[in-house]
Amino acid sequence: MYSFMGGGLFCAGVGNILLIVSTATDYWMQYRQSSNYMHQGLWRYCMPGKCFPHNDGIAHLDATRALMILSLLACFIGIIIGIMAFIHYSSFDRFDKTFAAGILFFISCFLVFLAMAVYTGVTINYYGKRYGNWRFSWSYIIGWVSVVLTFFSGEYATQQTKLH
Repeated sequence: MYSFMGGGLFCAGVGNILLIVSTATDYWMQYRQSSNYMHQGLWRYCMPGKCFPHNDGIAHLDATRALMILSLLACFIGIIIGIMAFIHYSSFDRFDKTFAAGILFFISCFLVFLAMAVYTGVTINYYGKRYGNWRFSWSYIIGWVSVVLTFFSGEYATQQTKLH
């Protein structure tokens, strides 16, 4: 019975770490310009040897950042509530902590899915039409892996509710 909640907490913990890494790193996209590989993330873009912040206030980057941060917060709060349920913390006895944790994990999954969809759509429409030699990089891939992990953490937590 507790294996479902333990599995959910494990998936949520790994998913939250991957969300942090994905949000903080500068390898969402790589492209070649003037025979040099350049890369960019949500916060800055880098040329060989130098990185510069995105100063433009680019709307899709702002939306992606906001959704990723909200996803991080929802997943973190879900982990805290899940730990409280796992150790049988007695406050809020009428409050079904496993169900609430599962809902927060699903909310986190939805928010990171939206963030990835916004970034993907704008990047493909903009860079796909203007540049031929670009690709998504490992920070972006980690973001999609965190979508899967937060989904399964929500599934595990809600399965615990059904067994309880």
